[in-house]
Amino acid sequence: MRITSPRTLLVLLAIVLLAVAAWFVNERPRTARSSQPTAIPVSVIAVKREDVPRYLSAIGTVQSLHSVVIRPQVEGVLTRIAVQEGQTVREGDLLATLDDRAIRASLDQARAQLKQSQAQLQVAQVDLKRYRLLSEDNGISRQTLDQQQALVNQLDASILGNQASIAAAEVQLSYTRVLSPVSGRVGIRNVDEGNLVRSTDTQGLFSVTRMDPIAVEFSVPQQWLPTLQQLVASSEPAPIKAFLEGDGDSGGTLLGEGRLSLIDNQIAAGTGTLRAKATFSNADARLWPGQLVSLRVQTGVERDALVVPPGVVRQGVDQHFVYRINGDKAEAVTVKVLYQDSRLNVISGVDANDRLVADGQSRLKPGATVEVLDTAPPAQNVARSDASVQP
Repeated sequence: MRITSPRTLLVLLAIVLLAVAAWFVNERPRTARSSQPTAIPVSVIAVKREDVPRYLSAIGTVQSLHSVVIRPQVEGVLTRIAVQEGQTVREGDLLATLDDRAIRASLDQARAQLKQSQAQLQVAQVDLKRYRLLSEDNGISRQTLDQQQALVNQLDASILGNQASIAAAEVQLSYTRVLSPVSGRVGIRNVDEGNLVRSTDTQGLFSVTRMDPIAVEFSVPQQWLPTLQQLVASSEPAPIKAFLEGDGDSGGTLLGEGRLSLIDNQIAAGTGTLRAKATFSNADARLWPGQLVSLRVQTGVERDALVVPPGVVRQGVDQHFVYRINGDKAEAVTVKVLYQDSRLNVISGVDANDRLVADGQSRLKPGATVEVLDTAPPAQNVARSDASVQP
Protein backbone atom coordinates (compact mmCIF):
# COMPACT_ATOMS: atom_id res chain seq x y z
CA MET A 1 0.00 0.00 0.00
CA ARG A 2 1.35 3.32 -1.16
CA ILE A 3 1.13 6.22 1.26
CA THR A 4 -0.06 9.49 -0.24
CA SER A 5 2.30 12.34 0.32
CA PRO A 6 1.26 15.40 2.39
CA ARG A 7 1.60 17.55 -0.70
CA THR A 8 -1.01 15.54 -2.57
CA LEU A 9 -3.45 15.79 0.36
CA LEU A 10 -3.08 19.54 0.42
CA VAL A 11 -3.87 19.73 -3.30
CA LEU A 12 -7.00 17.60 -2.87
CA LEU A 13 -8.14 19.71 0.11
CA ALA A 14 -7.69 22.90 -1.90
CA ILE A 15 -9.81 21.50 -4.74
CA VAL A 16 -12.64 20.61 -2.31
CA LEU A 17 -12.54 24.07 -0.72
CA LEU A 18 -12.72 25.75 -4.14
CA ALA A 19 -15.77 23.61 -5.08
CA VAL A 20 -17.58 24.49 -1.83
CA ALA A 21 -16.84 28.19 -2.33
CA ALA A 22 -18.14 28.07 -5.89
CA TRP A 23 -21.41 26.41 -4.71
CA PHE A 24 -22.01 29.12 -2.09
CA VAL A 25 -21.33 31.87 -4.63
CA ASN A 26 -23.98 30.46 -7.04
CA GLU A 27 -26.64 29.34 -4.49
CA ARG A 28 -26.90 32.38 -2.17
CA PRO A 29 -28.14 34.85 -4.83
CA ARG A 30 -30.68 32.27 -5.96
CA THR A 31 -31.92 31.87 -2.40
CA ALA A 32 -32.07 35.62 -1.99
CA ARG A 33 -34.07 35.97 -5.19
CA SER A 34 -36.56 33.24 -4.14
CA SER A 35 -37.14 34.92 -0.78
CA GLN A 36 -38.28 38.19 -2.40
CA PRO A 37 -42.19 38.51 -2.54
CA THR A 38 -43.90 38.27 -5.93
CA ALA A 39 -45.99 41.30 -6.95
CA ILE A 40 -49.71 40.48 -7.42
CA PRO A 41 -51.28 42.02 -10.56
CA VAL A 42 -54.41 44.04 -9.81
CA SER A 43 -56.67 46.57 -11.50
CA VAL A 44 -57.61 49.72 -9.65
CA ILE A 45 -60.24 52.46 -9.82
CA ALA A 46 -60.40 55.91 -8.26
CA VAL A 47 -63.12 56.84 -5.77
CA LYS A 48 -65.49 59.40 -7.34
CA ARG A 49 -67.80 62.01 -5.91
CA GLU A 50 -71.22 62.43 -7.52
CA ASP A 51 -74.91 62.96 -6.76
CA VAL A 52 -76.62 59.56 -6.49
CA PRO A 53 -80.41 59.12 -6.56
CA ARG A 54 -81.57 56.67 -3.91
CA TYR A 55 -84.24 54.14 -4.82
CA LEU A 56 -86.54 51.72 -3.06
CA SER A 57 -87.35 48.60 -5.09
CA ALA A 58 -90.59 46.64 -4.76
CA ILE A 59 -92.92 44.33 -6.67
CA GLY A 60 -96.36 45.79 -7.35
CA THR A 61 -99.70 44.73 -8.82
CA VAL A 62 -101.46 46.91 -11.37
CA GLN A 63 -105.03 47.80 -10.37
CA SER A 64 -107.76 49.73 -12.12
CA LEU A 65 -109.05 52.80 -10.32
CA HIS A 66 -112.61 51.90 -11.34
CA SER A 67 -113.84 48.53 -12.60
CA VAL A 68 -117.53 47.55 -12.87
CA VAL A 69 -119.19 44.22 -13.65
CA ILE A 70 -122.24 44.98 -15.78
CA ARG A 71 -125.32 43.10 -14.50
CA PRO A 72 -129.01 43.58 -15.42
CA GLN A 73 -131.23 45.18 -12.78
CA VAL A 74 -134.44 43.65 -14.11
CA GLU A 75 -135.37 40.28 -15.53
CA GLY A 76 -135.74 40.08 -19.28
CA VAL A 77 -134.48 38.75 -22.58
CA LEU A 78 -131.23 40.28 -23.79
CA THR A 79 -132.29 41.75 -27.13
CA ARG A 80 -129.12 43.64 -28.14
CA ILE A 81 -125.49 44.11 -27.17
CA ALA A 82 -124.44 47.51 -28.46
CA VAL A 83 -120.67 47.26 -27.91
CA GLN A 84 -117.84 44.99 -29.00
CA GLU A 85 -115.41 43.14 -26.76
CA GLY A 86 -112.34 45.29 -26.15
CA GLN A 87 -114.11 48.48 -27.21
CA THR A 88 -113.44 51.72 -25.36
CA VAL A 89 -116.63 53.36 -24.08
CA ARG A 90 -117.48 56.56 -22.26
CA GLU A 91 -119.66 57.02 -19.20
CA GLY A 92 -123.32 56.98 -20.26
CA ASP A 93 -122.81 55.05 -23.52
CA LEU A 94 -125.43 52.40 -24.36
CA LEU A 95 -124.09 48.90 -23.68
CA ALA A 96 -127.11 46.60 -24.09
CA THR A 97 -130.92 46.52 -24.20
CA LEU A 98 -133.51 44.15 -22.70
CA ASP A 99 -137.04 43.27 -23.82
CA ASP A 100 -139.20 46.11 -22.40
CA ARG A 101 -142.72 45.21 -23.60
CA ALA A 102 -144.05 43.96 -20.27
CA ILE A 103 -142.71 46.98 -18.41
CA ARG A 104 -144.16 49.37 -20.97
CA ALA A 105 -147.57 47.71 -20.54
CA SER A 106 -147.34 48.16 -16.77
CA LEU A 107 -146.43 51.80 -17.30
CA ASP A 108 -149.44 52.38 -19.58
CA GLN A 109 -151.70 50.70 -17.02
CA ALA A 110 -150.40 52.94 -14.25
CA ARG A 111 -150.98 56.03 -16.37
CA ALA A 112 -154.56 54.90 -17.13
CA GLN A 113 -155.27 54.40 -13.45
CA LEU A 114 -153.95 57.89 -12.77
CA LYS A 115 -156.36 59.42 -15.26
CA GLN A 116 -159.25 57.43 -13.77
CA SER A 117 -158.42 58.64 -10.27
CA GLN A 118 -158.12 62.23 -11.52
CA ALA A 119 -161.58 62.04 -13.10
CA GLN A 120 -163.14 60.62 -9.94
CA LEU A 121 -161.44 63.34 -7.92
CA GLN A 122 -162.86 66.02 -10.19
CA VAL A 123 -166.43 64.72 -9.67
CA ALA A 124 -165.91 64.40 -5.90
CA GLN A 125 -164.61 67.97 -5.64
CA VAL A 126 -167.71 69.31 -7.50
CA ASP A 127 -170.01 67.41 -5.14
CA LEU A 128 -168.05 68.64 -2.14
CA LYS A 129 -168.47 72.24 -3.26
CA ARG A 130 -172.24 71.72 -3.69
CA TYR A 131 -172.55 70.04 -0.27
CA ARG A 132 -170.85 72.94 1.42
CA LEU A 133 -173.39 75.38 -0.03
CA LEU A 134 -176.29 73.17 1.06
CA SER A 135 -174.87 72.73 4.55
CA GLU A 136 -175.03 76.47 5.12
CA ASP A 137 -178.85 76.28 4.85
CA ASN A 138 -178.98 72.91 6.60
CA GLY A 139 -179.93 71.33 3.29
CA ILE A 140 -177.83 68.30 4.08
CA SER A 141 -176.49 66.80 7.26
CA ARG A 142 -173.02 67.48 8.56
CA GLN A 143 -172.22 63.77 8.27
CA THR A 144 -172.84 63.76 4.51
CA LEU A 145 -170.46 66.72 4.10
CA ASP A 146 -167.73 64.97 6.13
CA GLN A 147 -168.12 61.76 4.10
CA GLN A 148 -167.71 63.71 0.87
CA GLN A 149 -164.60 65.42 2.23
CA ALA A 150 -163.13 62.01 3.13
CA LEU A 151 -163.84 60.76 -0.39
CA VAL A 152 -161.93 63.68 -1.87
CA ASN A 153 -158.96 63.00 0.44
CA GLN A 154 -159.06 59.32 -0.52
CA LEU A 155 -158.93 60.14 -4.22
CA ASP A 156 -156.02 62.54 -3.60
CA ALA A 157 -154.11 59.68 -1.98
CA SER A 158 -155.01 57.35 -4.87
CA ILE A 159 -153.56 59.88 -7.33
CA LEU A 160 -150.32 60.01 -5.35
CA GLY A 161 -150.16 56.20 -5.43
CA ASN A 162 -150.79 56.19 -9.19
CA GLN A 163 -147.98 58.71 -9.71
CA ALA A 164 -145.64 56.58 -7.62
CA SER A 165 -146.54 53.52 -9.71
CA ILE A 166 -145.78 55.46 -12.88
CA ALA A 167 -142.40 56.57 -11.48
CA ALA A 168 -141.54 52.98 -10.49
CA ALA A 169 -142.50 51.70 -13.92
CA GLU A 170 -140.38 54.38 -15.58
CA VAL A 171 -137.38 53.35 -13.45
CA GLN A 172 -137.92 49.72 -14.40
CA LEU A 173 -138.16 50.77 -18.04
CA SER A 174 -134.86 52.67 -17.78
CA TYR A 175 -133.18 49.49 -16.55
CA THR A 176 -133.92 47.84 -19.91
CA ARG A 177 -131.29 50.18 -21.41
CA VAL A 178 -127.94 49.26 -19.82
CA LEU A 179 -125.66 52.32 -19.78
CA SER A 180 -121.98 52.38 -18.93
CA PRO A 181 -121.38 53.73 -15.40
CA VAL A 182 -117.71 54.47 -16.13
CA SER A 183 -115.40 55.30 -19.01
CA GLY A 184 -113.13 52.38 -19.81
CA ARG A 185 -112.51 49.23 -21.81
CA VAL A 186 -115.13 46.52 -22.34
CA GLY A 187 -114.07 43.02 -21.28
CA ILE A 188 -114.95 39.58 -22.65
CA ARG A 189 -118.70 39.00 -23.07
CA ASN A 190 -120.23 36.24 -20.93
CA VAL A 191 -123.82 36.23 -22.30
CA ASP A 192 -125.10 36.30 -25.89
CA GLU A 193 -128.15 38.04 -27.28
CA GLY A 194 -131.43 36.12 -26.81
CA ASN A 195 -130.63 34.79 -23.33
CA LEU A 196 -132.90 35.42 -20.37
CA VAL A 197 -130.98 37.42 -17.78
CA ARG A 198 -131.83 38.22 -14.18
CA SER A 199 -130.49 40.57 -11.56
CA THR A 200 -129.61 37.56 -9.39
CA ASP A 201 -127.25 36.06 -11.98
CA THR A 202 -123.78 35.52 -10.47
CA GLN A 203 -122.05 36.16 -13.79
CA GLY A 204 -122.50 39.58 -15.36
CA LEU A 205 -122.81 40.46 -19.02
CA PHE A 206 -119.20 41.72 -19.12
CA SER A 207 -117.01 44.21 -17.27
CA VAL A 208 -115.94 47.78 -17.99
CA THR A 209 -112.54 48.72 -16.60
CA ARG A 210 -110.98 52.15 -16.43
CA MET A 211 -107.47 52.06 -17.92
CA ASP A 212 -106.23 55.65 -17.69
CA PRO A 213 -105.11 56.68 -15.14
CA ILE A 214 -104.24 53.41 -13.42
CA ALA A 215 -102.83 52.44 -10.03
CA VAL A 216 -100.10 50.08 -8.80
CA GLU A 217 -100.26 48.69 -5.28
CA PHE A 218 -97.09 47.41 -3.56
CA SER A 219 -95.82 46.40 -0.11
CA VAL A 220 -92.60 47.39 1.66
CA PRO A 221 -91.07 46.50 5.06
CA GLN A 222 -92.43 48.58 7.92
CA GLN A 223 -89.11 50.38 8.51
CA TRP A 224 -89.80 52.36 5.32
CA LEU A 225 -92.86 54.02 6.92
CA PRO A 226 -91.10 57.30 7.94
CA THR A 227 -89.57 57.63 4.48
CA LEU A 228 -92.89 57.08 2.70
CA GLN A 229 -94.66 59.51 5.04
CA GLN A 230 -92.15 62.20 4.13
CA LEU A 231 -92.56 61.47 0.42
CA VAL A 232 -96.37 61.64 0.58
CA ALA A 233 -96.30 64.87 2.62
CA SER A 234 -93.80 66.51 0.27
CA SER A 235 -95.00 69.21 -2.13
CA GLU A 236 -93.24 67.33 -4.93
CA PRO A 237 -94.68 63.80 -5.28
CA ALA A 238 -92.05 61.06 -5.28
CA PRO A 239 -91.39 59.78 -8.83
CA ILE A 240 -91.88 56.06 -9.42
CA LYS A 241 -90.91 53.99 -12.46
CA ALA A 242 -92.59 50.72 -13.37
CA PHE A 243 -90.71 48.04 -15.31
CA LEU A 244 -91.50 44.57 -16.51
CA GLU A 245 -91.21 42.22 -13.54
CA GLY A 246 -87.53 41.52 -12.83
CA ASP A 247 -86.22 44.39 -15.01
CA GLY A 248 -86.19 47.17 -12.45
CA ASP A 249 -82.49 46.92 -11.51
CA SER A 250 -81.22 45.92 -14.95
CA GLY A 251 -82.68 48.89 -16.81
CA GLY A 252 -85.23 46.79 -18.67
CA THR A 253 -88.48 47.73 -20.38
CA LEU A 254 -89.98 50.86 -18.86
CA LEU A 255 -93.78 50.62 -18.70
CA GLY A 256 -94.61 53.98 -17.16
CA GLU A 257 -93.71 56.77 -14.77
CA GLY A 258 -96.02 57.77 -11.95
CA ARG A 259 -96.26 59.36 -8.53
CA LEU A 260 -96.67 57.97 -5.02
CA SER A 261 -100.27 58.75 -4.07
CA LEU A 262 -100.97 57.21 -0.64
CA ILE A 263 -99.94 54.72 2.04
CA ASP A 264 -102.28 52.41 3.93
CA ASN A 265 -103.65 53.33 7.36
CA GLN A 266 -102.18 50.29 9.10
CA ILE A 267 -99.28 47.81 9.01
CA ALA A 268 -100.02 44.14 8.45
CA ALA A 269 -99.28 42.55 11.85
CA GLY A 270 -98.60 39.10 10.40
CA THR A 271 -95.97 40.18 7.86
CA GLY A 272 -94.76 43.52 9.17
CA THR A 273 -95.31 45.13 5.79
CA LEU A 274 -96.96 48.37 4.73
CA ARG A 275 -99.12 48.75 1.65
CA ALA A 276 -98.78 51.79 -0.60
CA LYS A 277 -100.25 52.90 -3.91
CA ALA A 278 -98.91 54.85 -6.86
CA THR A 279 -100.85 56.43 -9.73
CA PHE A 280 -99.68 56.24 -13.36
CA SER A 281 -100.79 57.90 -16.55
CA ASN A 282 -101.61 55.04 -18.92
CA ALA A 283 -102.71 56.60 -22.22
CA ASP A 284 -100.87 53.94 -24.22
CA ALA A 285 -102.24 51.09 -22.04
CA ARG A 286 -98.82 49.57 -21.32
CA LEU A 287 -99.89 48.85 -17.74
CA TRP A 288 -102.63 46.23 -17.51
CA PRO A 289 -104.86 45.40 -14.51
CA GLY A 290 -103.57 42.35 -12.64
CA GLN A 291 -100.05 42.65 -14.08
CA LEU A 292 -96.99 42.24 -11.82
CA VAL A 293 -94.38 44.97 -12.26
CA SER A 294 -91.08 46.00 -10.69
CA LEU A 295 -91.14 49.44 -9.10
CA ARG A 296 -88.32 51.86 -8.34
CA VAL A 297 -89.32 54.63 -5.95
CA GLN A 298 -86.91 57.54 -5.74
CA THR A 299 -86.59 58.22 -2.02
CA GLY A 300 -83.97 60.97 -2.23
CA VAL A 301 -80.61 62.11 -3.63
CA GLU A 302 -77.25 61.49 -1.95
CA ARG A 303 -75.24 64.68 -2.57
CA ASP A 304 -71.45 64.46 -3.17
CA ALA A 305 -71.45 60.75 -2.39
CA LEU A 306 -68.32 58.60 -2.55
CA VAL A 307 -69.08 56.11 -5.33
CA VAL A 308 -67.37 52.86 -6.34
CA PRO A 309 -68.43 49.87 -8.49
CA PRO A 310 -70.12 46.99 -6.60
CA GLY A 311 -67.19 44.57 -6.96
CA VAL A 312 -64.79 46.85 -5.09
CA VAL A 313 -66.41 46.36 -1.67
CA ARG A 314 -65.67 43.04 0.02
CA GLN A 315 -67.61 41.38 2.84
CA GLY A 316 -65.56 40.55 5.92
CA VAL A 317 -66.55 38.54 8.97
CA ASP A 318 -68.67 41.32 10.46
CA GLN A 319 -67.95 44.38 8.31
CA HIS A 320 -67.22 45.59 4.78
CA PHE A 321 -63.75 46.55 3.61
CA VAL A 322 -61.80 47.59 0.51
CA TYR A 323 -58.17 47.25 -0.55
CA ARG A 324 -56.52 50.65 -1.00
CA ILE A 325 -53.23 51.06 -2.89
CA ASN A 326 -50.51 52.81 -0.89
CA GLY A 327 -47.35 52.96 -3.00
CA ASP A 328 -46.87 49.36 -4.15
CA LYS A 329 -48.68 47.87 -1.17
CA ALA A 330 -52.33 46.96 -0.59
CA GLU A 331 -53.91 47.91 2.72
CA ALA A 332 -57.35 46.82 4.00
CA VAL A 333 -59.64 49.73 4.91
CA THR A 334 -62.93 49.24 6.77
CA VAL A 335 -65.84 51.02 5.05
CA LYS A 336 -69.57 51.42 5.61
CA VAL A 337 -72.01 50.81 2.76
CA LEU A 338 -74.58 53.62 2.82
CA TYR A 339 -76.45 52.60 -0.32
CA GLN A 340 -76.07 50.00 -3.05
CA ASP A 341 -77.70 48.86 -6.26
CA SER A 342 -76.65 46.87 -9.30
CA ARG A 343 -74.52 49.72 -10.68
CA LEU A 344 -72.71 51.24 -7.72
CA ASN A 345 -72.05 51.39 -3.99
CA VAL A 346 -72.08 54.55 -1.88
CA ILE A 347 -69.53 54.14 0.90
CA SER A 348 -67.80 56.05 3.68
CA GLY A 349 -64.36 55.49 5.21
CA VAL A 350 -62.23 56.49 2.20
CA ASP A 351 -61.48 59.75 0.41
CA ALA A 352 -62.18 60.93 -3.10
CA ASN A 353 -59.52 59.87 -5.65
CA ASP A 354 -58.23 57.07 -3.42
CA ARG A 355 -57.09 54.16 -5.60
CA LEU A 356 -58.97 50.99 -4.69
CA VAL A 357 -58.49 47.48 -6.02
CA ALA A 358 -61.28 46.60 -8.45
CA ASP A 359 -60.04 43.17 -9.60
CA GLY A 360 -57.63 40.67 -8.10
CA GLN A 361 -58.71 40.90 -4.45
CA SER A 362 -58.93 37.13 -4.05
CA ARG A 363 -55.10 36.84 -3.91
CA LEU A 364 -54.54 39.86 -1.71
CA LYS A 365 -53.91 40.23 1.98
CA PRO A 366 -53.01 43.35 3.95
CA GLY A 367 -49.47 44.50 3.14
CA ALA A 368 -49.18 42.47 -0.07
CA THR A 369 -47.05 43.88 -2.89
CA VAL A 370 -49.11 44.68 -5.98
CA GLU A 371 -48.49 45.43 -9.62
CA VAL A 372 -51.09 47.86 -10.99
CA LEU A 373 -52.38 46.98 -14.44
CA ASP A 374 -53.03 49.75 -16.93
CA THR A 375 -56.58 48.68 -17.86
CA ALA A 376 -59.35 48.59 -15.30
CA PRO A 377 -61.83 45.70 -15.50
CA PRO A 378 -65.38 46.24 -16.77
CA ALA A 379 -67.98 47.18 -14.16
CA GLN A 380 -69.52 44.15 -12.54
CA ASN A 381 -73.27 43.83 -13.02
CA VAL A 382 -74.07 42.08 -9.78
CA ALA A 383 -77.79 42.20 -8.96
CA ARG A 384 -78.39 43.25 -5.36
CA SER A 385 -81.58 43.99 -3.50
CA ASP A 386 -82.19 47.60 -2.49
CA ALA A 387 -84.21 46.26 0.44
CA SER A 388 -80.89 45.39 2.15
CA VAL A 389 -80.13 49.09 2.59
CA GLN A 390 -81.65 50.73 5.63
CA PRO A 391 -83.80 53.77 4.84
